Amino acid sequence: MEQHDVIGIDVSMGKSSCAIYHQNQCLYDFTFTHTITGFGTLLSRINLTVNPVVYFESTGIYSRPVRTFCINNRLNYVEVNPLALHFQMSTLRRLKTDRNDAHKIAQYGLQYPQVLSQPFAPTYERLRELSRFHSQVETDIKDKRMRLHNALQQTFPELEHLFINRVSKLALNIIVLMPHPDFVRSVSQTKLKNIIMKSTDKSLSKTKALKHAQELLHFTSVSYPSAGSNSIQVDEVRYYAQQLINLIHEKEKLVEQLKGLAQTLPEFEIMTSFPGIGDQTAAELIGELGNLRRFANNRKLNAYIGIDLNRYQSGTYTRSDHINKRGNAHARSILFFTIGNMIRQQAAASNHIVDYYYRLKKGPYPKQDKVAKVACMNKTIKCLLVMVKANQKYDYSYHGLGVQ
Repeated sequence: MEQHDVIGIDVSMGKSSCAIYHQNQCLYDFTFTHTITGFGTLLSRINLTVNPVVYFESTGIYSRPVRTFCINNRLNYVEVNPLALHFQMSTLRRLKTDRNDAHKIAQYGLQYPQVLSQPFAPTYERLRELSRFHSQVETDIKDKRMRLHNALQQTFPELEHLFINRVSKLALNIIVLMPHPDFVRSVSQTKLKNIIMKSTDKSLSKTKALKHAQELLHFTSVSYPSAGSNSIQVDEVRYYAQQLINLIHEKEKLVEQLKGLAQTLPEFEIMTSFPGIGDQTAAELIGELGNLRRFANNRKLNAYIGIDLNRYQSGTYTRSDHINKRGNAHARSILFFTIGNMIRQQAAASNHIVDYYYRLKKGPYPKQDKVAKVACMNKTIKCLLVMVKANQKYDYSYHGLGVQ
């Protein structure tokens, strides 16, 4: 068996601690900064080793410079999930010492050799970054919606009932123009109708615009705001409404980029043939899962996502199974949403995953909703893996056989 020297790196912001081991002997123990000079020092030490493999924790943005360093220098590396590392090395971080942790990570690499990490191809990597950016924008939209709601409750709470979609462009444009009933009182019904028609980029009939104008005048007549028309709260309302408009524009742009890039990949058409998986969902799934062909089987894909079962038994006690959640949390979230989407759209097309969901819910031992959906996630990714590897679109008459 080929021997490898193991480099354990404990990553922190702007610098890392490193321990280099040859078999069970520590050759080097040092700290380096995430600069050209610091990584130069690290490379000079690694060049003195034999068949080196770099082990480091996946810690989000802070570990990315180390990953880039490994890719640029064509070094074999393993990006370890922190939960898996903590599970195997139970003493890690019981007493937090960066230098000691670097030794623990190196020892983990020696005791539990892992499959080497494979960087995403450029298209898949760009899709992942777009997907993460889109997810962050959605989080920002939720935050600004709540802040807008809090401010609007003080200036013109009835505005939230004017439109069904409270964060549509039309609703937000009206909020920017009329954040307080005092701004409406001096405007005629006809002028309000014209303002509403100009505040949307979609086709809006005069009848519907007039109805909105009449409702707005009614809300103005009954509203009793707690803040005046020249208050700071009015400025807040306008600020958050404008922020939401900008964020929604950014989200739409990102969705178009996601779908456009994903459509260049052969698995896109395969995934979108699956009922309940639309263009955007397929693009996000590809972005998080990467090239599915690299997974030897569905068990490895399960582990990557973090929905493989974690069993515990001691004597006569057996704990109920739980997913280990050591994998890709973003992928789990997208898949969970996908299953819900399949169930909501079940009338559109036959789907064996929906059949399986109801079989679990109505069987002799009915499963809870979340448990049933996680089981459906497992079956969905298994099906997607087979479809992508076989270059085969979804066929209910074939895929549905497993749930009869």
